[in-house]
Amino acid sequence: MADFKYQKPFPILKDTTPYRLITKDYVSTIEVDGRKILKVDPKGLELLSKEAFADVSFYLRPTHLEKLAHILKDEEASDNDRFVAHTMLMNQVVTAEGELPTCQDTGTAIVMGKKGENVFTGANDAEHLSRGVYETYRDRNLRYSQVVPFSMFEEKNTGSNLPAQIDIYAEQGNQYDFLFMTKGGGSGNKTFLYQQTKALLTEENLTKFVQDKIKDLGTSACPPYHLALVIGGTSAEATLAAVKKASAGYFDHLPTEGNDGGQAFRDLEWEAKVQKICQESTIGAQFGGKYFVHDVRVIRMPRHAASCPVGLGVSCSADRNIKGKITEEGIFLEELEKNPSRFVPKEAPHMAPAIDIDLDQPMEDVLKELKKHPIKTRLNLSGTLIVARDIAHARIKQMLDEGQPMPEYFKNHPVYYAGPAKTPKGMASGSFGPTTAGRMDPYVDIFQKQGGSMIMVAKGNRSQAVTDACKNNGGFYLGSIGGPAAILAKNSIKSVEVVDFEELGMEAVRKIRVENFPAFIIVDDKGNDFFAKL
Repeated sequence: MADFKYQKPFPILKDTTPYRLITKDYVSTIEVDGRKILKVDPKGLELLSKEAFADVSFYLRPTHLEKLAHILKDEEASDNDRFVAHTMLMNQVVTAEGELPTCQDTGTAIVMGKKGENVFTGANDAEHLSRGVYETYRDRNLRYSQVVPFSMFEEKNTGSNLPAQIDIYAEQGNQYDFLFMTKGGGSGNKTFLYQQTKALLTEENLTKFVQDKIKDLGTSACPPYHLALVIGGTSAEATLAAVKKASAGYFDHLPTEGNDGGQAFRDLEWEAKVQKICQESTIGAQFGGKYFVHDVRVIRMPRHAASCPVGLGVSCSADRNIKGKITEEGIFLEELEKNPSRFVPKEAPHMAPAIDIDLDQPMEDVLKELKKHPIKTRLNLSGTLIVARDIAHARIKQMLDEGQPMPEYFKNHPVYYAGPAKTPKGMASGSFGPTTAGRMDPYVDIFQKQGGSMIMVAKGNRSQAVTDACKNNGGFYLGSIGGPAAILAKNSIKSVEVVDFEELGMEAVRKIRVENFPAFIIVDDKGNDFFAKL
């Protein structure tokens, strides 16, 4: 038997995070039994949480914006890569004004804390961190996305975006470290666990595995991604927790080799290989090209001899991760980029002109216009859209099942899958980007046969069932850029009104008027699917 050896599972070697001081209040030190104890007033936890979730909703890391700017300079980037990257940079310029959040899905609030044994709060830390979440979502133009169950099938939106996910770990020392993130449904749904075996661990098999599984990610979580791949783990839970932290850059300073204690490490060789595989997929930044990912983190971990869990996940274009800490010197928060305009080039990337589509024509005439153009055609939409997503689709399906007719608004106008954030004063709309199209796939054929959903606008790839429905019923699916929700609200959405199911709040059916709303033909009425051809 080997000698006893304790190995810290994730030995992060350094922290190069730029921090800003929020306050020196709420912290003090006392001596107890020869120990220096850091006393933290729970109000300090509330303040840190409130500031963190406010900052991360409106600002991003400069390193993330640098990667977007790099796409615009890369001669190998496709026109679509550049168009998406430029739009995302412009979106961040709008967001940095502090009114419209980066993405309309302002996410589940997640807090990971590492509390030193010599830190004393005298309170339920999770409660006070939750109050900070509550106050930010109450005071800012963010969306309430959390629903709670009262029975297996009965749910209700909490109206506060609580509960938050809060995980606090014990550490040595007298410092309190934090990672805050907001995880939208799109990127949250693109976390995968694959239970593999030792057979995976060959060059050939792992390469093929990665080539196959990146297709599971698709584009519905708004690439370019920060991709995390974790090989191994003492449990499935450990694997997936590592995926989430790695995608947020939390493990960037792990060692780059293993040891006999089982330390987790970054495999730089495989990071380069996986990045190349992603580039060669030609999925690109949503509509074809090189930039499916910005970067890749591959983390290798110990495993049970009979198991080899593999985790795959992303941080999306709304890369909303921010670190914080409480020390003897005060309460600190990671410095995010407040001046994103410095990353925007003087001239927008050159693109062939888009096709203008007047949505206020009769539906038959709009369909005739779309028939003229192949998949991948870039469009400028102007006119009326109906906004509806999961719950509204379920309600309409129930109406059809009960023998009621398809609502006229669903037959007369294209449907935009989206759910807005709160509307700032003086604006027509809050952040209002597209949601993941795939969640509405089961309804498409049923609705199209009733004359509805003939033109759908959303983000991401869809199932074969949607391609078949569009071919059989003469419909189209148009892909909008996932991610730049603020710039759509400011520049493209001119009016918003609720027309049905008002009690559903964010999920209510709305009618909106848009101008120069960008979209691409993804699925046409001839059975062509852009993503299927990659």
